[in-house]
Amino acid sequence: MTINGPKIYFTIPIFGGIPITQTLVTSFLVTVILCVTGVLLGRNLTKRPGKRQVLTEKAVTVITGMVKEAMGDHNAYWTPFIATVFFSSLLGTLLGMTGILRSSTADISTTMTWAVLVSFICWYESIKNNGFLGWLKGFTEPIAVMTPMNIVSEIAQPVSLAFRHFGNIAGGSVITALIYWALSGASAGILRLIASSSVAVPLVLLAVGVGLLFLSRPKDGGKRKKLPLVVGIVCTALASLRLLDWLWSLTGRAYPQMNGLVCGLVWFAALALLLVGIVLLIGRKNKGNTVLGIVLASVGFAVICFVSEGPLDVPVLTLGLPAVLSLYFDVFSGVIQAFVFSLLTMIYISGNCPAPQENNSEIH
Repeated sequence: MTINGPKIYFTIPIFGGIPITQTLVTSFLVTVILCVTGVLLGRNLTKRPGKRQVLTEKAVTVITGMVKEAMGDHNAYWTPFIATVFFSSLLGTLLGMTGILRSSTADISTTMTWAVLVSFICWYESIKNNGFLGWLKGFTEPIAVMTPMNIVSEIAQPVSLAFRHFGNIAGGSVITALIYWALSGASAGILRLIASSSVAVPLVLLAVGVGLLFLSRPKDGGKRKKLPLVVGIVCTALASLRLLDWLWSLTGRAYPQMNGLVCGLVWFAALALLLVGIVLLIGRKNKGNTVLGIVLASVGFAVICFVSEGPLDVPVLTLGLPAVLSLYFDVFSGVIQAFVFSLLTMIYISGNCPAPQENNSEIH
């Protein structure tokens, strides 16, 4: 298993070569999406708002209230900047869930650029409010001997801000990749162990699985017995995979060579069909849903087998947990990290933008 940085698509041959990476493409898409969304939500505003305008005004009110609470009413004009930072971070992380793009926040260059920008804003506001000499004097407070520590702290601020955001997003991607790799190995080991057996072994497994499923049936309106049900499902699934692989080998199918991107898209489309079919099967019981569920699940699984070159090459253990972890790291952690980054940005900037009365009291 290899974990690499952002892929370089091509290089523009000017200024010594400008590499166009996955991060740059994702950041560009984030910019386009935010600009288009802003134009669509901000046009055709009326005194009697519709649903779209009501939701937009509510979102603006919530963000403005958050900025005022954290930075004070006099700093409310920073709302567009804070909102841009938050949504750029959130959207840049969520685009990584596509499997095609890479999360822009999983690249230290993105978060470091934002952090350095915040530091420059803080320095500018401090110089504007205190003067250049006053800004330099601030490094000597409370006593001159603290000057080196204050300089180190000023440098550490953007580094800490950038690495905190980058580390959480990139770390989540690495953990998900490691778990996926481990489950793929375990899946291959188990399925290859079954594949090395004769046809008689999966037939016995199938008989045991069906027997356990039969024993797990509820009696007199009671509940199903969980242990026989789970063991029966596992035995039946493993036996079915081995028998399918045996039938698959009889076809002598020659698999076409597909581009990696096309293969990935086909895989996710087939997985979606499989999941929809399973949902229909376990959902509301009626004949139409059951038949449609069986058809969709069968087609989805067959396509996955086709892409994987056989039923026993399907990494069955990776179909659930990595997806859940990806949702956690990309959605939950993405939202939290975007909020934390925006909150720290507000704290740092507001510390250099005091209220007017505070400035007046310092002058007197």
